[in-house]
Amino acid sequence: MQYLNYFLDLGSSVVMPVIITILGLVLGQKLSKAFRAGMTIGIGFIGISLVTGLMGDQISPAAQAMVERFELNLKVIDVGWPVSSSIAFSTNIVPFVFVVCFVLNIVMLAANITKTLNIDFWNYWHFVLTGSLIQFATGSLVAGIVGSAVTFIVIMKFADMTAPMVQDYFGLPGVSLPHTETVSWAPLIIGLDKIYDRIPGVKNIKMDGETIQQKLGIFGEPIVLGLILGAGIGALAGYDFSGIVTLAVNMAAVMFLLPRMVKILMEGLLPLSNDAKQFIAKRFPGRELNIGLDAAVGTGSPMVVAAALIMIPITLFLAFVLPGNQLLPLVDLSTLPFFMIWPVVAHKGNLFRALVSGSLMMIAILYIGTALAPVATTIAQSTQFAFPEGASQISSLDIGAHLVPFLIYRIFGMFF
Repeated sequence: MQYLNYFLDLGSSVVMPVIITILGLVLGQKLSKAFRAGMTIGIGFIGISLVTGLMGDQISPAAQAMVERFELNLKVIDVGWPVSSSIAFSTNIVPFVFVVCFVLNIVMLAANITKTLNIDFWNYWHFVLTGSLIQFATGSLVAGIVGSAVTFIVIMKFADMTAPMVQDYFGLPGVSLPHTETVSWAPLIIGLDKIYDRIPGVKNIKMDGETIQQKLGIFGEPIVLGLILGAGIGALAGYDFSGIVTLAVNMAAVMFLLPRMVKILMEGLLPLSNDAKQFIAKRFPGRELNIGLDAAVGTGSPMVVAAALIMIPITLFLAFVLPGNQLLPLVDLSTLPFFMIWPVVAHKGNLFRALVSGSLMMIAILYIGTALAPVATTIAQSTQFAFPEGASQISSLDIGAHLVPFLIYRIFGMFF
């Protein structure tokens, strides 16, 4: 477990090149080709991380300013995704879940139960989270491992189901996204899209990127759209002119740079994807293989970023008006691009539908985050997590986004 944690602590930018290089060698690539693919993908992830980090550095202070300006007083503080990962790694279940999920993936591939080879090992902590919650609630290691395995199976099937949409919308051939906080919501939002198609008036509203650019001209271009949205957030935060302009330019940079970082990642991924298809075609004719990646590859879409920026004030408003909600969104507002992937993809880039579905999804996330606050606080205390000053309870939007782990945790809690 010590060596596993050490390896994972290196981060996806290091873990992924190693995994990709090894996978390339298994698929029959020369060492030079496999190493280049691994390094290129790692560099792509570093680029994505740098740009999303820029967004977080700019958005978090703006969100805090909005909270203070509009006097939003809620007792559960959003401390970001680290609280989710600290819960995941707080029990002795970690190595068991990694081994079980890896073996389960191989068995599912061999039995043609899944088409996804999930190489996003760094995010296996999503499955560990389910097991940690169940083990904490029941005291049973076995129940925790089983819960993690069930989560893995469900997420892999969701990834298979949604892979064609991911590949079509993002232009990522041979890729699926078994990312728990995102793909957990895909079936619900796909269902909402079918409902919208039946509502008179709503079904005719079209606000995809092409339509917006046609109607708004230069104001619909990603850079200018980022400029406008950044300025709007700065104004809501009560910034002066200098602060508004700075935030606006930085959001324009995010809109411009993220798609280019994803292109770098794809430069390394495409050769691997093609060789994987050939490898499978030779040994299993007629079979299809998708490479399961971190949903970060989907955050490069301008419509995803635009929807995420608009959702920041919407999320804060919902947190304030929802009866029973106690979670104050803060740190994880910078992760909204991850949460908005499926509202955008399922609605084929229709920004109007994405914002409606995104709002419904955020309502559920806020309530789940509130419901899990007591257990999140207790486990965080046991791991010596650094609580914000004055915070009595903590949670996060990220932990609220783990829909499948939350449901499985609740179900297991009823029987153990």
